[in-house]
Amino acid sequence: MLLQKTDKARQELSPGVRTLSLRERSLLLLADGKPLSDLQAMYNGIGAQIVDNLMRQGYLTGPAELPEPQPTPPAPVAPSTNPAPSIERPEPGESLRSLAGARMYLFDTCERLFARRDPVLAQHFREALRTARDRSSMLDVGDAMFEEVALAAGAERAASLRERLEQLLPRSPEAAPGLYAATQPALLEG
Repeated sequence: MLLQKTDKARQELSPGVRTLSLRERSLLLLADGKPLSDLQAMYNGIGAQIVDNLMRQGYLTGPAELPEPQPTPPAPVAPSTNPAPSIERPEPGESLRSLAGARMYLFDTCERLFARRDPVLAQHFREALRTARDRSSMLDVGDAMFEEVALAAGAERAASLRERLEQLLPRSPEAAPGLYAATQPALLEG
């Protein structure tokens, strides 16, 4: 079954409108005329959940056999003393953690924060990230970048960027010894 974008989806994809996450938006961009199975297989299988949500929210049209959402009781809302909206992002699941994703986050941070303000420094960080071949060297570049952010934008901004990077990194083998056991060189040689 082929999926199609609705007018609501076209509105979302118009310049200056951003209410969906990056993954939802990228899936919307690819949706017109794509088979449902192709979209559901995206993002290591998480695409199925994203497609379901986009269809329920009216961004995509397609197969009528989509299950109805289960009603969930509303969570109790505590009175807020801070009227400002929260910009906290949910922590990604284990399947979304990767060194490649963390590396791309650092490249993106470099472009957003340094490319216009200090092109020479941005080029330095780009080169350092390109030559970083392992987790440790990549994190060293990230630390240097966050130190520059702290100098330019404050320690709080640097801390929030560092926190987001930590959410994107896979758990270290030391923190979860059994998680990476099958990829240890000693086990692969035998």
